[in-house]
Amino acid sequence: MSDTVLPYPLESLYREHSNWLRQWLRARLGNAWDAADLAHDTYVRILRAGTRPSAEDSRRYLRQVANGLMIDLFRRRQLEAAYLEAVALLPQPQAPSAEERALALEALVELDAILDTLPAKARRALLLCKLDGLSYRDIAAELAVSVSSVEKYIAAGLLACYTALYHEEH
Repeated sequence: MSDTVLPYPLESLYREHSNWLRQWLRARLGNAWDAADLAHDTYVRILRAGTRPSAEDSRRYLRQVANGLMIDLFRRRQLEAAYLEAVALLPQPQAPSAEERALALEALVELDAILDTLPAKARRALLLCKLDGLSYRDIAAELAVSVSSVEKYIAAGLLACYTALYHEEH
C-alpha cells in the first residue's frame, strides 16, 4: 500500500464544501451575491487549472483560491471607482458612452493584471515613463537605480504588454 495522497474529486469537493465556502466568502465580502459569484469562480478556476487538493487540504486550498479571487475583485472595484471618478469630471460632451466606459474598464483590468506580473520596480518604471512622462534619467533617480536598469525595466514591461496583446490574438 502506498502513502500517496490521491486528489479530491471535484464533485466531492463541491458537494462537501460549497456551502462552507459561500459562508466563508459572505463573512468577508458582506453580501451573498458576491460570495456566490466568487464561490462559483473558485470552482471554475480549480476546474480550469486541472489541480485538486487532497481531502485534508481541501478547505485551505479553497480559501487560497477564493482569497486570490477576492483580491482581484477588490482591485477591479478600485480601478472602476477611480475611472468613474475621472469620467465624472469630464464635461458632458466628452464623457464616454456606457459601452465605451465598459470597454475602457475591461482594458484597465487587463492592463492591471499584466502590470501585476512585473516586479515592483519594473512596474513603477513603466508607469513613470508612460503616465508621468519622466525621462529614463529621472526614473533612475526616483527608483535609485542605474539608467541601464531603467531601460531593462521598461523593456520588460513593454514586452509583457506586447506578449499579452499578441498572445490573445493567436
